[in-house]
Amino acid sequence: MLVNQLLSMKTASGKPGIEAQTILTIRPEATLGEAVRMLADLRVGAVVVSSDGRKPQGILSERDIVRQLGAHGPDVLSTPIAEVMTRDVQTCTLAEDALAILERMTQGRFRHLPVVDDNGEMLGVVSIGDAVSGRLKELAAEKEALTGMIMGA
Repeated sequence: MLVNQLLSMKTASGKPGIEAQTILTIRPEATLGEAVRMLADLRVGAVVVSSDGRKPQGILSERDIVRQLGAHGPDVLSTPIAEVMTRDVQTCTLAEDALAILERMTQGRFRHLPVVDDNGEMLGVVSIGDAVSGRLKELAAEKEALTGMIMGA
């Protein structure tokens, strides 16, 4: 299964209040407190940091926020996101294999991956949950095919 297929599967299963193909972004000058409210309101685990909404400059996850709160206390919520975001944002393309990105996310210990085109502009975001769901659907289809072959259908 390819990343392109993972994104198309999201079309039918968007979160309530969020269109499946929506790329949630926040500007780097927004505060950590604003990001916390956004993540809580939308019930998501990460947001892409982007000045123009098209090219990722970083990513901010719940894990990043917890680390900052643990190290600096609640006063950190007034800090601009640019100071605390993960700057080395990993990306993938539509043609990449979903199993390969699942492995990359597992090894890198991150759960969200912006999908970009050849110009580095975002086309979507896939989560580790999307990749696992895609793999499970792939395995179910393989099982069904093998069962059909064994049963002579």
